[in-house]
Amino acid sequence: MKDQGYGAGYAYDHDAEDGFSGQNYFPDGIRRPVLYAPVERGFERELKKRLDWFVKKRAERSGN
Repeated sequence: MKDQGYGAGYAYDHDAEDGFSGQNYFPDGIRRPVLYAPVERGFERELKKRLDWFVKKRAERSGN
C-alpha cells in the first residue's frame, strides 16, 4: 500500500525525539476542539503544564 501513497507524510510519534510528532489530522479550516480544560490546582496543574507543552510543540511544528 505504501507504493500507492498510503501513509505518505505521516510522522510516527515514536520516531520523534521527544515522542510527539505534532501532526494535525483535522481537515483544513476545522480547529482542534478543546475537550478538557484543567484548573490550576492539585494534579490538574501538572496536566495543564503537559497540555500546554503539546499546544506549544504543535504550533512550533506547524510554523504558527
